[in-house]
Amino acid sequence: MAGEVVTSTLATPLVSVLIPAYNHERFIQRCLDSVLEDPYPAKEIVIIDDGSTDSTGERIAEWVGKHTGEIPIEYIRRPNKGVAATLNELAARARGDFLRLGASDDYLLPGGLEAQVRYLLTHTSKWAVIGDSVVVDQDGTQTHRSGMRDLHGANKRLYSSEDGIRQAVISQWAIGGPVALIRKRALETIAGWSDFLCIDDWDFFLRLAAHDAIGFIDVRVCAYRIHGSNMSRTRDTRTRILNLTESHNVAVRRAALFNEPYRTLLMAQSHFIGAKIAVLQRRGWPLALHMLAYLSLLMLSKGRARSARRAMEQA
Repeated sequence: MAGEVVTSTLATPLVSVLIPAYNHERFIQRCLDSVLEDPYPAKEIVIIDDGSTDSTGERIAEWVGKHTGEIPIEYIRRPNKGVAATLNELAARARGDFLRLGASDDYLLPGGLEAQVRYLLTHTSKWAVIGDSVVVDQDGTQTHRSGMRDLHGANKRLYSSEDGIRQAVISQWAIGGPVALIRKRALETIAGWSDFLCIDDWDFFLRLAAHDAIGFIDVRVCAYRIHGSNMSRTRDTRTRILNLTESHNVAVRRAALFNEPYRTLLMAQSHFIGAKIAVLQRRGWPLALHMLAYLSLLMLSKGRARSARRAMEQA
């Protein structure tokens, strides 16, 4: 389904808002309304209902029927393939030069698109820019003013430099909600999202960070909703172990993308994740070994960072 064509210029490039939707019948209308409400003029919605078993698909179809003509919309409904495969399909269908990652239980905040587009237009070496979020509960009541600071305990100043962003992505992942705008052409280099992963965002941003391709603006660009079915916040021990094991494997696999000291820092992080798994499994010796390896590699990465700084100062 498509609405009227929105013209795009160099100053206002077309932004494709990508929304993978799954079992969010309660939240999907607010998500879609927020895209329409954002004042950025050159935008489209590309949305896939990824095999929802509730009335998410019907809610989307109803919304599309009401708003066709106000914004270009492409809506697909198909069996479940998972979020990574859905994001890759959404990106392939998008017509915009910029891709705004959405989520069907969260919503955009007005002005975020313009701020992020402006950043990428003036920072041509960056392939993606991330912002901050507010945190809301299932009823839309704000619980935190900053997802990065209040929910994840991140020091935002770390994100003000390329070195800090690499460190943050590796060891202090503080991205809450759909806060990224990405150049579509960047996917040609980093190959999109990994279909075999359940929680794919860390892997995706590690690959971007390895190219020094991420920028940051201290602007709240979306509302990140915390509710009972958030995949990454499950309390089920078995699921948490599976998710952490996946993250451990990602860290080991992606370490080769980085130069020192970040390669060593990512290996340290793999052992820190291994320690978390050992805690959940209540295994004392693996916990001790992982923590010893983590602390040793962390000290080694700091030493290599100091040596690299001295070498640059003497050059």
